Amino acid sequence: MAVEVLGMVMARGGSKGVPRKNIRLLAGEPLVAYTIGEALRSTYITRRVISTEDAEIAAVAARYGAEVPFLRPAELAEDHVQDLPVIQHCLQALADTEGYRPDIVVHLRPTAPLRRAEHIDAGVALLLATPEADCVRSVTPAPQHPLKMWRIVDDRLQPFVPEEVYGIAAAYNMPRQRLPAAYVQNGSVDVVRTATITEKQSMTGSVIVPLLMEEADSVNIDSLSDWERAEVLMQQRKPAVQA
Repeated sequence: MAVEVLGMVMARGGSKGVPRKNIRLLAGEPLVAYTIGEALRSTYITRRVISTEDAEIAAVAARYGAEVPFLRPAELAEDHVQDLPVIQHCLQALADTEGYRPDIVVHLRPTAPLRRAEHIDAGVALLLATPEADCVRSVTPAPQHPLKMWRIVDDRLQPFVPEEVYGIAAAYNMPRQRLPAAYVQNGSVDVVRTATITEKQSMTGSVIVPLLMEEADSVNIDSLSDWERAEVLMQQRKPAVQA
């Protein structure tokens, strides 16, 4: 039986760190275009829908090949709104208007322009091969090890991760190479069973499988310095893509 896989791109208009970043030109193309393009290249994704409250973003996304079956309500585009209610809105709207119910949702953030179709397909394949998994989430090696992080309590430093969690005394004094590997989610690919979203009311569920990605593919744009790094990497990549 064919598996219906919805690629969902969330792109609101009110970004703060880089204003209007979703349609700002990165290496000559609107930022959102890179994510749409890779979703179109995916062999697993059967439908590509953008969720935005912004008419200009909607028009740009449609021009690059995404479907815009609705505009997101403004109250779901505010800074504090998390991913879950936005994706639930999209699924409900598609079910109500079309009777469309995908088996899997691939959440693709436009702020991760260096992610490729190969990463998307690897994530979907991994979920399909792991029946007990609720979702697959992309990660990359953490640039700072959590066992070397601190919190301040009553003007004193305390390890952010209590010693008893790993049983490693004074882990913050150890060479990184002697510590257990640590990873950080990179915001590039989230592959989630629709049942996890609708029945468990969660974007992850309880069984989360990692999709490992290289650091060079994992830039997530949240600031101008992130933007500058992504632009350099994209400019380096473009000749290879075009060759």
